Amino acid sequence: MSAGAIYQETLRMLRRQHLPAAAERDVVAALEAAQPGPLVLLYEAGMEAGLRRELLLPRAVGIFLGFAAGNLADDLCDGECGYFEEPARVGPYVQFLLQNLAWATLARTELPGRVLADAATGLALAAGPQALEVRTRQWTAPLFQEVAEGLAGQQWAAYLRLLWAGTRLEAKAPVGHGLGIAAHVAEDIRSRDLRFFSMPGPDQREVMRWAQAAVERVRGQQLRCLDAALRRIEPILQEVMP
Repeated sequence: MSAGAIYQETLRMLRRQHLPAAAERDVVAALEAAQPGPLVLLYEAGMEAGLRRELLLPRAVGIFLGFAAGNLADDLCDGECGYFEEPARVGPYVQFLLQNLAWATLARTELPGRVLADAATGLALAAGPQALEVRTRQWTAPLFQEVAEGLAGQQWAAYLRLLWAGTRLEAKAPVGHGLGIAAHVAEDIRSRDLRFFSMPGPDQREVMRWAQAAVERVRGQQLRCLDAALRRIEPILQEVMP
């Protein structure tokens, strides 16, 4: 099994829903836009936690569906949903479909109700800072950090909570917070996002020190899956390290 196997299972699960052909095409477009997202990490983290295949695969699929719903919401907010001809008409229903399919999938993977409830609450709170992002015209380090704490930190902590529930790594799920922050900053650098590059130099340096501290917290867990993720993130961060 691999990250590719998770994506293929996502497509198989989608086909089993017997949606109208147009709806299936729209959903696949949103899934393609969300790749690779968390797929590699989900596979590596699930394997290191010792998850059985029959749990790892559907949990990873459910998390990826939820990630794709969030990615679509972000693209709609940012006006970057170029994979639909009419984003304002198509995007909302696809997001609604993906989100509900995600929770239906996760609910069948031996997750306790409290874990589902805590993760759902965490992801709902993670969406809150989007209200700041869509209204911001001038970014500063404190504002950048507040947005990243929710959109990335809380989001990734919730994903690991769902994936690792009932495993030996369950207690380590909060490390997803630091991983999400580091990944968020790295992605802004990779994509040359104005959210980062419009800030004055001192603010950029403050954010980079914050991201590096997050990297060190993640490394301190001494998990192979997290070290592998850092190997993908750190070279990007080093491009603009103070």
